[in-house]
Amino acid sequence: MNDKTVLLDQLRLERPVEAVSSGAWRWWALAAAVVLVGGGVAAWLAFGRAPTVQVALAEVATAPASSPTSAVLDASGYVVARRQATVSAKITGKVASVLIEEGQRVERDEIIARLDDANARAVLNQALAQREQARANVMAAQVAFDNATPTYRRNEQQFARAVISAQTLDTAKANFDASRTSLDVAASALEVAEASLALAQRNLDDTVVRAPFGGVVTVKAAQEGEMVSPNSAGGGFTRTGIGTIVDMESLEVEVDVSENFINRVRAGQRVVAKLNAYPDWDIPAHVIAIIPTADRAKATVKVRVGFEATDERILPQMGVRVSFLEEGGSGGTSTREVVTVPAEAVQANGDTGSVFVVANGKLERRSVRLGARSDSSQLVLSGLTAGTQVVIGELGQLTDGAKVRVAR
Repeated sequence: MNDKTVLLDQLRLERPVEAVSSGAWRWWALAAAVVLVGGGVAAWLAFGRAPTVQVALAEVATAPASSPTSAVLDASGYVVARRQATVSAKITGKVASVLIEEGQRVERDEIIARLDDANARAVLNQALAQREQARANVMAAQVAFDNATPTYRRNEQQFARAVISAQTLDTAKANFDASRTSLDVAASALEVAEASLALAQRNLDDTVVRAPFGGVVTVKAAQEGEMVSPNSAGGGFTRTGIGTIVDMESLEVEVDVSENFINRVRAGQRVVAKLNAYPDWDIPAHVIAIIPTADRAKATVKVRVGFEATDERILPQMGVRVSFLEEGGSGGTSTREVVTVPAEAVQANGDTGSVFVVANGKLERRSVRLGARSDSSQLVLSGLTAGTQVVIGELGQLTDGAKVRVAR
């Protein structure tokens, strides 16, 4: 009997434990449900708050390009002018007027500046007066000679007939010789005066500075009132030039080619040049000459490259990249497919940049190589295909991998 009571008491103690355990599990299940519902709501809110972006489609375009297989060597260089001069006066003087400005076109022998010519003009006037005096002396000597000549001839005849004495003849002869010598001296003095006049005229002409050849003014170095001299005789306050003139018809490219690859270059070889300022413009060119010396500091050889035709967009000191073509190279007449996108879709950094592409509701940042740019569009040479959605607008606020919604 006691055993049954003990057993019943044990059963009574076990039932509250089960009830408490069952209630705890219910609370845990309720908490898990709340977490799941909250997570779903949070996920829904997160998706609902995805930023909205404007997109545009990359469109097909074409750009000229030489055949990639025809280029045997690429190198960089600069546009230089084979014919340029810093023009100066031949004499030291004060600038009276400067008749040029940067960018102005001048022709050969055109006046570009004038120096103060007061002293030179005074010397010229003095030389003119000295020449006139020399001419008067010649005329006087000629008159004396003309008068002495018949007297001497007559005395010779009279002496032959024993009419006059030998002393009288000697006197006439002395007068004749003196007049002839005076005439020769006066004639020589006239020549000296003529030479002095020519020198004075040359000095006056040297106050006028002329262009040595036709070209474009790139530097205006002197102003009115400054002193100029061909050898800077006045020290640091004296200019040595009036301005710099460049013959734009003589523009070419100087390229430093590694001596390891100079065997791929030859005179007359076809070249395609690309200015850094116009990377999508293929300029036909050719090798003029290979300078027969190497720079041992850089281990390079200088190569001169000439343009097939001049263009006003080509300017001195522009950076340029050239591709040396193998025999039969196309020289830039073929085309290649590229794409264009709105200019506001690109974050540019020189000839490269990045765009944000929308793929599966997320942003993807892509690096691209850029070509020519206009006010509204950007040429993309590589990194994008036609039909790709690119984001336009405030790109600085976007991050790679972020979820977005495309505006309709």
